Amino acid sequence: MAGLFVTTLLVTAVGLALLDPADIPWSLKLFNAIWNATNLVTTLGDFTPFTVPQKVFMIVASFAILVLGSFAVTKTIDWLTNPIAAIYRENRLMKSNFATLKDHVIIIGFSPLGRIVASLLAEGRNLLVIETREDLANQASEQGYLVLLGDAGTDDEVFTHAGIEQAAALIVTSESPDRKLAITLMAHARNSNLRIAVTAEDETRGLLLRRAGATDVVVADDLIAHTLIGHLPIKASPSLDTKI
Repeated sequence: MAGLFVTTLLVTAVGLALLDPADIPWSLKLFNAIWNATNLVTTLGDFTPFTVPQKVFMIVASFAILVLGSFAVTKTIDWLTNPIAAIYRENRLMKSNFATLKDHVIIIGFSPLGRIVASLLAEGRNLLVIETREDLANQASEQGYLVLLGDAGTDDEVFTHAGIEQAAALIVTSESPDRKLAITLMAHARNSNLRIAVTAEDETRGLLLRRAGATDVVVADDLIAHTLIGHLPIKASPSLDTKI
């Protein structure tokens, strides 16, 4: 838009100066022409007296400006409403957000468990959700979370974009045992001080995840069992930690 305005202004000014019959220095002619061209382009309407050739030129220039202005407005509207342009603007905003991330919590997966975790941590916390499925990533974005689409278990660049080195914690809610192990290994390798919370299917798998770098391992069945017993008016057996 700015380039189009300047180009139109210069062309109009040069045309008016060349058509000016006044016996005055060229610099003054050019100044008057720029003044009148500015009035034309900005539609102020304060023109110095014109000769007939200048009036004809101004008529042609006015129509040209109307056409160019309409073209510029149309292109601007197209750019603002174009999906590709919208994605470009969103990507620039996302990059800016990622660049300022620090002491944030990364949540792997926006499954039901991931959604609950995110809702519990949303108050006063910088959260970043990493999701492989586009539909779940869109859901997280619609709920106001910062989202990164990608597979942190296979693509190391995902953790780079997520600012893993500056993160405070990582919570893995993936249901795949192998993927949880891969994510834990990759995250710990990138940031050995990172707190990594992950669920395990049993104590054997939990031990493997701890060796991979997990700091907090929750064996889901044990946790559920303790919660169930905790709601009953009975005392749990000491052997509950391993078997019910």
